[in-house]
Amino acid sequence: MSILNQKTINNKITFNGIGLHTGKSVQLNLIPSPPNTGIIFKRIDIKDNNIVLPSFDNVVDTTLCTTLSNEHGIKVSTVEHLMGALYGLGVDNLVVEVNSQELPILDGSAKNFVEKILSTGIKSSSTPIKLIKIEKNISLEEGTKKISLDKSKVASEIDFEIRYKNKNIRTQRNKINLFNDDLKNIFESRTFCLFNDVEILKSKGLAKGGSLDNAVVVGEQEILNKGGLRNSKEFVNHKILDCMGDLYLSGYRIVGSLKTSEGGHGLTNKILRKLFSDKSNFTVIEIKEKTLPYQILDRSYLKSIA
Repeated sequence: MSILNQKTINNKITFNGIGLHTGKSVQLNLIPSPPNTGIIFKRIDIKDNNIVLPSFDNVVDTTLCTTLSNEHGIKVSTVEHLMGALYGLGVDNLVVEVNSQELPILDGSAKNFVEKILSTGIKSSSTPIKLIKIEKNISLEEGTKKISLDKSKVASEIDFEIRYKNKNIRTQRNKINLFNDDLKNIFESRTFCLFNDVEILKSKGLAKGGSLDNAVVVGEQEILNKGGLRNSKEFVNHKILDCMGDLYLSGYRIVGSLKTSEGGHGLTNKILRKLFSDKSNFTVIEIKEKTLPYQILDRSYLKSIA
């Protein structure tokens, strides 16, 4: 399968689950769509004005998840895990039908999304892909939080660091190249929270659907989930998954290097807004095989797609 051309999925895929924050039952359908459609969210529980586009400038809330809204106030939330899966797998075109505001949390990671998409299969078109090429460094700082985007000739990198006082998390850092690295640990890493924060979240009307089945809960002395962690850097790897999903709100995959310390949904959205505020910061390029650096052809996850 060529990664140079736009892709969708072979057949409709359906997921059923609950919303992490709303606690409501929800059905999600992934529908194949033609080239240049992009990713489109459709609220099928609403008849009119029910299309919500996953764009950085449609983000209206970044409190513990990414929430999108159209001009009519119709919202779709917790989109980051699905968007991260689509970004990592190279799916360009899809209609995402959902019968509630919030997408299902499933197991708290992108694992189920990825497995079903790969099982159904990815269909390549004859239409070339487009990429966003970072042309110069841009950065933001908010207290101890930092984020930057810089140019790279061939890589799509995320370098993420988290810092927690909790001794089970502490400081974790990981760096990935989306074009070359095996993303299995990223896709399977679950959302997490501190046990001491659970009641606080619920008092604010959040995490109504949260449980040990869909989140890693971290106590003062131990991980409360049976079986512990899925990988040694699951905490920071989940943050990288979130970051991938939030970056895909740019519309295309990015050739460049993102580096952040103590980042999150809000900071990623702010760096995208800064990126697109000045046209000299980036270039949108259409890729054809003769112009694509060979390194981009070497993505290990394609072995499981072939």
